[in-house]
Amino acid sequence: MNIFSNHEPFHRFNPLNDYLFYKVMGEKGDEVQLLGFLNAVLGRTGKEQLKSVEILENKSFPKKIAAGKSCVLDVLAALQDGTRVNIEVQLGNERNMDRRSLFYMSKVYAESLDEGQNYRKLPNVIAINIVDFHFPQSGGLHTCFHLREDNDPSLALTALEIHFISMVKWRRLENKDILNDPLHRWLAWFDEKSSSELIEEVVNMDGAIAEAYRKLEEAMQDRDAYRTYWAERKFEHDLVSRLDGARDEGFEQGIVQGLEQGRDQGTIEIARKMKARGRPLKEIIEDTGLSPEAIEKL
Repeated sequence: MNIFSNHEPFHRFNPLNDYLFYKVMGEKGDEVQLLGFLNAVLGRTGKEQLKSVEILENKSFPKKIAAGKSCVLDVLAALQDGTRVNIEVQLGNERNMDRRSLFYMSKVYAESLDEGQNYRKLPNVIAINIVDFHFPQSGGLHTCFHLREDNDPSLALTALEIHFISMVKWRRLENKDILNDPLHRWLAWFDEKSSSELIEEVVNMDGAIAEAYRKLEEAMQDRDAYRTYWAERKFEHDLVSRLDGARDEGFEQGIVQGLEQGRDQGTIEIARKMKARGRPLKEIIEDTGLSPEAIEKL
């Protein structure tokens, strides 16, 4: 049966909206889709596939979101070996993603140990960050970091692992492998800009994504959840507008002084080189976060 036959196109709602992502992936009962996503991100296939996952928190923040307050709607789960996994979605670039993710990862790590327990009881922690901006500057759409010894990278402290998945880099990827790569299927599903035909294809290919689709529709049929979704989207748009406005004003008033003092010198140098190579203005803005006015002055 075609699950799209009696419904509007899925991509009408943004599954990377903080609230909706949590409703689809982070509540008790969402284990099927969460497990499918984790296997895709961690590259677990065949006998290495994760077989079970426990969702550790069951949050509810509709009143705070509806009031225009920011909430951390991350997804926290435990794997069968005790490893903690923290998943966060960040749509706006506040230029603190590395430190922000390390902070939340450290918080999960520290809070996993009860008072009086031995440090050996501390679990491994995996942080997964889905971002809708160009981060990190180098690397592909999916980057993964560990604590490694400088002179011998094969020597690693395995307690902490941090992933970044960039939706901007995903959209630019020329050779998307929807047929063979589970992560590519999930990113197509997450991408609000994907065509309804592509969404239908990946939903019908992947049982975990189909379950996520079912949960999304179920959530959007609830009046309170529907209102909360749009309230959170308004908060996201307002935040981005405020950040862009502050950034534009700052560059208009002080870009020359900023250049002299070396502020954001790396970003500015990247923008200057891209401009010299004739790269499109839209691409420079996406890669650097600079305003059109600032780029024109370079």
